[in-house]
Amino acid sequence: FAAGPQMVEALNVGSIDLGMVGETPPVIAQAAGANLVYVGHEPPAPRAETLLVPKDSPLQSVAGLKGRRVVLNKGSNVHYLLVRLLEEAGLAYRDVNLAFLPPADARAAFERGSVDAWVIWDPFASAAEAQAGARRLADARGVANNHNFYIASRPFAENNPAVLRLALEQIDLGSRWIGDNLKEAASIVAPQLGLTVEISERAFSHYAYGVHPLSEEVVRSQQRIADRFHALKLIPKALDVAAAMWQPMS
Repeated sequence: FAAGPQMVEALNVGSIDLGMVGETPPVIAQAAGANLVYVGHEPPAPRAETLLVPKDSPLQSVAGLKGRRVVLNKGSNVHYLLVRLLEEAGLAYRDVNLAFLPPADARAAFERGSVDAWVIWDPFASAAEAQAGARRLADARGVANNHNFYIASRPFAENNPAVLRLALEQIDLGSRWIGDNLKEAASIVAPQLGLTVEISERAFSHYAYGVHPLSEEVVRSQQRIADRFHALKLIPKALDVAAAMWQPMS
C-alpha cells in the first residue's frame, strides 16, 4: 500500500485483517466509523518522519514556512507531525498552503520545485536526502512520538484472539531481529524498495523495534492526536480512542 490511509481502507472493507500503520490513520478511520481495533504498537520513532526542504532552500526554520507550499500524504503520520511543528513554531495550520500527494508524486513535485517543503517518513526521507540532496529542516523529536501501530478489524480480533496473539508474537520476533541486524535486513528489503542497502539501513536505523501491548500512556498519546484533529476540524467528531483498543479475553 502507498501509505497508511490506503491500508486502513483495505482493512475496513475486509481485504486484509491485520496491518501496521502510523499514528494518524487509525484516528481518522475511527472518526469515519471504521470497525477496527489497535492490537499493539512499536516504540516511538521520532527520527523516522521529517520535514524536508530542497538543498538550496533559503528556509532555516519551520517558522519560515508561513505562506509557503507544503506537500504531504493526507491522513498519514506526517499530517500530525506538521500540525505539531507549526504549533511549536507559533504558526497556525492555515498559515501554510497544503498539497496532498502520495509519496512518489510528492517527491516529483518536491524535486521540480513545485513545493517548498515535504513532510515524509522513512525510507522515503532517507532516499530523498541521499539521492536528491534534500535537507532535513526538522523531525518529530520533541513534538511527536511517531508510533507504528498494529491494527486489526474488530471482527477478526474478536473471533480469532489466539491466531492474533500468535501473529503478534511472530511479528515481534521478526521486528526485534531487524533491530539487531540492520544491515542484513536492509539487504533483504533494498531490492524490493529499489533503494541501496546503505539508504535502507539508514532508514531502518531511525525506527524502533518490537511489538508492545497498548499502555495507558500510548492511548493518551493517540487521544491527543484525536483531540487536536477535532479542534482543527480535520475529523468530523470527537473520539474516545480507548474504545478502539483491543481487550483480549484471558
